Amino acid sequence: MTNRPTGTAGAPEPTSARTPLDPSARGSDRASTRARTRAFARIPRIPRIPRIPRGPRTVRSVRRPGRRALLTCAVWSVWVLTRLAMLWLILHDTLGVGAVGREVHGVYRHWYEQLKLGSYPLDDVTWQYPPGAGAVLLFPALLPWLTYFQAFVALALLSDAVITLALAVAGRGPGSSATGVWLWVCGLPLLLHTPLVRYDVQATALAVLALLTVRRHPLTGGVLAGLGAMVKVWPALTLLGTPRGRTTRAAWISAAVGALALLGVLALHFSRPLDFLRQQGGRGVQIESLGGTALSLARLAGWSGGVEYRYGAFEFTGPHVRDVSLAALSLTASAFCWLLLWRVRAVRWTTATPFDAALTAVLLFTVTSRVISPQYLIWLLGLAAVCLTSRATTQRPVALLLLPATVLSAVGYPVLYLDVMAVTPLGCGVMALRNGLLLAAALLACRRLWTGTRRGAPGST
Repeated sequence: MTNRPTGTAGAPEPTSARTPLDPSARGSDRASTRARTRAFARIPRIPRIPRIPRGPRTVRSVRRPGRRALLTCAVWSVWVLTRLAMLWLILHDTLGVGAVGREVHGVYRHWYEQLKLGSYPLDDVTWQYPPGAGAVLLFPALLPWLTYFQAFVALALLSDAVITLALAVAGRGPGSSATGVWLWVCGLPLLLHTPLVRYDVQATALAVLALLTVRRHPLTGGVLAGLGAMVKVWPALTLLGTPRGRTTRAAWISAAVGALALLGVLALHFSRPLDFLRQQGGRGVQIESLGGTALSLARLAGWSGGVEYRYGAFEFTGPHVRDVSLAALSLTASAFCWLLLWRVRAVRWTTATPFDAALTAVLLFTVTSRVISPQYLIWLLGLAAVCLTSRATTQRPVALLLLPATVLSAVGYPVLYLDVMAVTPLGCGVMALRNGLLLAAALLACRRLWTGTRRGAPGST
């Protein structure tokens, strides 16, 4: 065996001590390292794959189209089913007092025949509507293959569908809610088949479209409100809550121009377009109004007044009726003054303030009116539905109060209308409860509108 050299203590010597490192070998190693680095640099880089975000936002963006389609399908399915039920009630018009459709068969058709001759109804105390109502009553002529009644109902359904579509579109997007379209779709059938045989759905369509467009397109919204006012006056109130400044000026001026333009066109083609103003002064207190409820309670307590059919409605006659009528007019004037005071004092506006103000105004004028027909609830449901399309609305409790009031309106007419006309305790109780709910809704709407537009109100801008 070969003996290994050992160190001082007999341990093996280190390699560096035994074999010194050659400088030429060290240089060749560096050269080979640089060559490998240059070779790797010439290899093309693979592009980096972007990271797919994960989390609730991605899931929500994927699911939203599916949810929206499901919601749309549900809304229109309920709409079709409920409107078919309303049509069935029209075909079997025997519920309660019955003959709810005679308004179209008789009165509307009679006015239609006169309008075709180029004149508004002459010396007709039942004609109490602005000139634009004549245009609505002439629209069934656009469907000549149907009878007048069938065409009128078809156009009412079309107006209903337009409202539903507008509310569904308004309920999308940030800050919006689909509650509004559901209130309309499910709330209108609570009036049974009355909405399809009155032209209030058409007027409500103009008001709803005006409210939903006036913020982004004040000129268009103003024109729609002006046209609506020429059909049934109250849609003009939809512009009460527009924000001060350019929007209000544009909306109010365009509303006046639209209303005057329609009046001019109608005046050129029909005689006596303003004859309806002559029939307003003689109206009394309708049995379904708030004042009528007071007189009904007085009748049960022994008051000597009676009920007569006058001016196209059943009204009270007898002592103190005129005093009640004047009190109602005074309350209407007071409501108008309060609305003006609110507008002057309001300092905060949200996107829902025009909606809330419109509902409050129409509620005030409804409960202080000498007439509260069941179709007035169509207006209130439409405006409440517009309010509920915005999450910023202050009128959500008010909208909820309107639902039982709507049910009681249908119970009062047509189901128990004979009791209402006869002023029985049952009929009086139904009307008192309905009008009490409307009065509570009006007062609550005023309070919430006032506090919601004060300085520092939550959600205000």
